[in-house]
Formats: sequence, structure tokens, C-alpha cells
Amino acid sequence: MNLMSTFLASASSNTGAATAGGTIGMIVMWAAIIAIFYFILIRPQKKQQKEHDTLVAQLEVGDSVLTSSGFYGVIIAMEDDVCVVEFGSNKNCRIPMRKENVVEVQKPGEEAKQETKPEKKEEKKPAIKK
Repeated sequence: MNLMSTFLASASSNTGAATAGGTIGMIVMWAAIIAIFYFILIRPQKKQQKEHDTLVAQLEVGDSVLTSSGFYGVIIAMEDDVCVVEFGSNKNCRIPMRKENVVEVQKPGEEAKQETKPEKKEEKKPAIKK
């Protein structure tokens, strides 16, 4: 008991400037940690969600879509939250699904975006004779 009361007495006598500096340091450290989490985790997720919301808002009948499950199809009908997507070449597979499950959209008449690099012409170097 004596050891515990001595520890508590010494801890209570250190209140003042030293404790105030330690408290401010802890507050600054926690604020920095929260700011790091915000800029690394929360902000990019909100940006990605905003982009997805605009993608879903621009869906129209006739758009070619890629779903979150990896299926390619064409939207043939739409309602508030649901779009009917036709899959496959036989046109018999029509599945109603939520608009949020659309990951990628290609408008009709719009070509797939493919980056093509210009071909480099190889220059023939003259052979060096020794």
C-alpha cells in the first residue's frame, strides 16, 4: 500500500505545466492521426462514390454495361432503382438488377477507350567494321 500511495502522491504533485504540455502534445498527435486517416482513407472513398453516383445517374436504355459480377450486357429497360439487363447473344437472358451494380458504361456508338502508342520506326544503324 505504501508504494501505491507514494506513486499517487508523486503523480498528483506533477500537475501543472508539465501535464499541460503533455496534454497538448497528445491532442496534436491525435489530430494528426485523424487528418492522416481522412486524407488516406475517407476522402478517396467519397470521391470514388461520387464518380459512381454520376455514372449511375447517366445510365440510359441501350447502354452496354459491365456489372459488379463481371457480366457484360445491354440495358433494355429502366425504372427508379432497377434496370433490366440483357446478357448473351441469344437475347433470352434478361435480369433485373439494381443500378448500383453497374461498374462500367459504354454508350452506343462510342468506341472502347484504348490507348494506342504510335509505332516506333526502327532505324537501321550502319554496321561498324573493325
